[in-house]
Amino acid sequence: MARRDFYDALGVERSATPDEIQSAYRRLARSFHPDVNKDPAAEDRFKEISEAYDVLSDPDLRRRYDQFGHDFRQVPEGADPRTYARSGAAGGGRAGRSDGDWYTTGAGGEVDLEDLFGDLFGGGRRRTWGSIPGADQEVEITIPIEEAFRGGSRTITLSGADGSRTLDVSIPAGVTDGQRIRLSGQGGHGTGQGPPGDLYLVVRLAPHPRYRAEGRDIHLELPLAPWEGALGATLAVDTPGGETKVRVPAGTSSGRRLRLRGRGLPNPRGEPGDLFAEARILVPATPSDEERRLFEQLARTSTFDPRRSNR
Repeated sequence: MARRDFYDALGVERSATPDEIQSAYRRLARSFHPDVNKDPAAEDRFKEISEAYDVLSDPDLRRRYDQFGHDFRQVPEGADPRTYARSGAAGGGRAGRSDGDWYTTGAGGEVDLEDLFGDLFGGGRRRTWGSIPGADQEVEITIPIEEAFRGGSRTITLSGADGSRTLDVSIPAGVTDGQRIRLSGQGGHGTGQGPPGDLYLVVRLAPHPRYRAEGRDIHLELPLAPWEGALGATLAVDTPGGETKVRVPAGTSSGRRLRLRGRGLPNPRGEPGDLFAEARILVPATPSDEERRLFEQLARTSTFDPRRSNR
C-alpha cells in the first residue's frame, strides 16, 4: 500500500503554518498515544503522525518532502525535482509522479528499507516515540474590581490526576474581565521528554455593589439631592483608585453621565479607561417638617414642569 501523505496524516493543508501543524500533531498525539488508546492500530497511527510531524516541523525537511515526496531522504542535496525524475533516479531506476509527490525506486523496483529509514532512526534528528507535549490548561479566578485596578497576588491550588499543587501568581494592574494570564510551563505534564503545557488564568471580575466594569471603563451611580442637581456641586466620590472630586454642573437631572477621563482601569500598554458617574436625584423618604415646608414653597413658586420640559 502507498504510504499516506504527511499532510493528510496530520489532517492539514499543504499551506498549513508551523503553528497549525503543531496544533494538529498535539491533538492527534493525545488521541492515539498507546498509553491512552488501547486500539491495536493506535501505535501504528501514532508513529505515522509522529513521523509526519518530525518532517513537516523542520523547514528544510519539509521543503525536500514537498519537492520529492516520501523518497526525499534518498535524493542527493541540490537535485532538481524534475531533472531527477527524468533521469530515472540517477542510475537505472524509474521515476514518476503520484498524487502530486515525486517518487523514485531503485533498480528492479526494490527499495532499500535500511536506507529509507536510516536518516529517521539513526543520526540526524532523533525522535523519542512516546514524547508528547503537555496539554494547556485553563482555570478561572474571580477577583474584586479594586484588585483589578491596583493588581495583587493570589495563591491558587490546582488538583489533578497526580495530586494537588499550589501556585503563587501575580495579578497585573489593569486586568479586565475575561482576560487570560499565561503561566508558561505550568500546565499539564508532558509524556516522556515532552515539555509541559501552559496554564491560563481566566480573570472574572466579581459583582460589586457600586461599580460596574465595561472593558476598562468603570460605571457607578452618583446619588444627588435635588438642590445639588439644580444648583450644581463639587462632590467627593469613592472610586476603585481612591477618592476623587466630581463637579456636578447646575441643572443636572437623573440619567446624566459625568465623565472622568483616565479614572477607569489602568492600561499597561496604552490609555487607561474612563469613569462614568451617572446622576440619580433622590428625595428624602420621610422629610422633616421644615423640609416639607420648603418643598411646598418651591412647588408654589416654581414654574418648572418636568413633563413638558425639553431638559
